[in-house]
Amino acid sequence: MDTTRLILIVALAVVTSMLWEQWQHDYGHPPATTPKTTTAPQPGAAKQPGAAGGEVPEFGEEKDHTAAAPAQSKKPAEAARRTISVHTDTFDLKIDMRGASIVKADLPKYPVDLDHPDQPFVLLNDTGQKLYIVQGGILSKQDAPTHEAEFHATQQSYTMAPGQDRLEVPLTWNDDGIKVTKVFDFQRGSYLIDIRYEVKNDSATTWRGRGYVQVKRSKPEKKHHSMVRAYTGAVISSPDDRYKKLKFDEIQDQKLQKDIINGWAAMQQHYFLTAILPPDKSASYRYYTSVTNGKYYSIGAISPQQQAAPGKTALLRQQIYVGPKVQDRLAQIADGLDLTVDYGILWFLAKPVFWCLKELHGLTGNWGWAIILVTVFLKLLFYRLSAAGYRSMAKMRQVQPRMKAARERYKDDKSRLNQAMMEIYKEEKINPLGGCLPIVIQIPVFIALYWVLLGSIELRQAPFIFWIRDLSAPDPYWVLPLIMGITMFIQQRLNPAPMDPIQQKVMMALPFAFTIFFGFFPSGLVLYWVVNNILSIIQQWRITQNLERAGLSVRKK
Repeated sequence: MDTTRLILIVALAVVTSMLWEQWQHDYGHPPATTPKTTTAPQPGAAKQPGAAGGEVPEFGEEKDHTAAAPAQSKKPAEAARRTISVHTDTFDLKIDMRGASIVKADLPKYPVDLDHPDQPFVLLNDTGQKLYIVQGGILSKQDAPTHEAEFHATQQSYTMAPGQDRLEVPLTWNDDGIKVTKVFDFQRGSYLIDIRYEVKNDSATTWRGRGYVQVKRSKPEKKHHSMVRAYTGAVISSPDDRYKKLKFDEIQDQKLQKDIINGWAAMQQHYFLTAILPPDKSASYRYYTSVTNGKYYSIGAISPQQQAAPGKTALLRQQIYVGPKVQDRLAQIADGLDLTVDYGILWFLAKPVFWCLKELHGLTGNWGWAIILVTVFLKLLFYRLSAAGYRSMAKMRQVQPRMKAARERYKDDKSRLNQAMMEIYKEEKINPLGGCLPIVIQIPVFIALYWVLLGSIELRQAPFIFWIRDLSAPDPYWVLPLIMGITMFIQQRLNPAPMDPIQQKVMMALPFAFTIFFGFFPSGLVLYWVVNNILSIIQQWRITQNLERAGLSVRKK
């Protein structure tokens, strides 16, 4: 019994250590702030080679899948960088005129942290070493602009005015009788961006081409090794596999080219996502990956071919999502897009936990109270199972004098000692493993709630009461960790003490060690553990009282 319990405690300590390491990986260092830049760049500022430019995806004619390079892939000479600004209620964007690429995306509704509410989270960015941008263009054996072509705009800045529900940003390109207008279409309150290419053919021959869009980013630095890690990388979805990860090393080793109907592709990170969403779910799109200069990783989609006879106009449409991983919103946009909220191997527990939290948040208006109510619900759900464990521990305390005497009597005969122990268990109807049940039950729920707290943007920067301003961040004053340590100590006093002196010392040190561990955990997770401990103490005390009324004295001698 003592050995089993010690193994479980050590297992819990290992899990706690793993979670703490992941917390340090995600939040141990404050996010680097990006200095604000003006709309007009400094004259002569050149583009990083291989960043916004780079490889153009290859795709031939409708029946030609030999991946021949498009005829128009002229790379313009380096020039002073020109960008325009776009401001809506959900975005502050910068679009580079070279390729009409989105090279910066700030999300004003999501501040970097609570101490800097006016500093928006930067999702897309092409400054410094951490590149993360959206590119697009047209592939054709005739004249067409790729993401390396130079576009033109009539304004330097576009702003969605109060009361305006839609903002269109048109950019133009002309060459040899082909005029292309690339239009970014923004909707109020939405993180979806509709992109369309209007191709006016003033040449003497029929024009044919395909649109493409790709998300390009650099590989994030790996600072820690951990068995538990929030996934950052590419994802592709198809009817056969709604959520398939494409890690950076896999993209490096083997390029993807796959035709999919009703699919999507994305680059994702902790709370945010950049997804490519084909507007026509019944059409076949070619999805691909590529690596530029050995350090920039792209995932993209190429649309079906469109054509325009002389004097006619062809329309190519694309759609991207650049924003937070809000599960309800993602589920409505595309099948399986909500799977990018990755809860790890315990997703089957985490999803119902999140659903309960969301429903209770709708009733209480506070995620902290929702966590408390979920904890109470889980305690009631496992009441009988955990009661059996507490009853075993209470009876174990009662027979401790007999067990200690047996140890003294048979200390040189291990076989006889085990036989005597089993006789005591049988006589008193004690399950020696029963006391492990409360811990076994809590571990998977504990990990699932951890992922919910760290993986759900709905709980990012969510306040509770008093000093708890962010349930996804540690308690700044360590109040909850200290309460947790006290409740853990009280629980130990209600449980039978281990016979082995070394185990006794380990058990005595655990409340102090776990207090330190939990001081770095999200306060929402510590809140769950505190409430669970308090309910466990009440339940165990009640069981002890019931056993006393039944004539079993279980008070510690």
